[in-house]
Amino acid sequence: MDIETNKIAGAVLSTLLVVMGLSMISGIVFTPHKPAVPGFDLPSEEPAAAAGGAAAAADEPITVRLAKADPAKGEKAVGACKACHTFEQGGANKVGPHLYDVYGRPKAGVEGFGYSAAMKAKSGEKWEAEQLDGFLKNPKAYMPGTIMAFAGLGKADTRADVVAYLNTLSGSPKPLPK
Repeated sequence: MDIETNKIAGAVLSTLLVVMGLSMISGIVFTPHKPAVPGFDLPSEEPAAAAGGAAAAADEPITVRLAKADPAKGEKAVGACKACHTFEQGGANKVGPHLYDVYGRPKAGVEGFGYSAAMKAKSGEKWEAEQLDGFLKNPKAYMPGTIMAFAGLGKADTRADVVAYLNTLSGSPKPLPK
């Protein structure tokens, strides 16, 4: 019976030895490569500015871009905006106010919506083409203190399309600047 016990103990110990050896070898073979700088490089829409080179060329004036703007493209571009805004006449406020008849409307002009202090401070101004373009480009830079959690639209032509579309959302669209 002693020999049988020794065989079993030897088999168990040799199995443990093989498992430990495989574990050590796989640890050596599959050691993860750690990058010098943690994280990932994200693509930038303005590579020259991101690389510290010359500043990106300034956008064409909104009046020039509006002359060739396509409201149908603007309607498609506001798809992501529909998570927080409604665009229909009589549409309810969501996280953001409804945007029907926003072109030419005073800033912070929707009754019953809880605007940020930064937006309320601009309530004497109207949402014209240039203001909408600036806000759509980068809301936080255009209006520091806004609570709008949107990074902005980087492409100038897309912003012009959206401004043209927003102007169509009215019983009587206003004339766009020329």
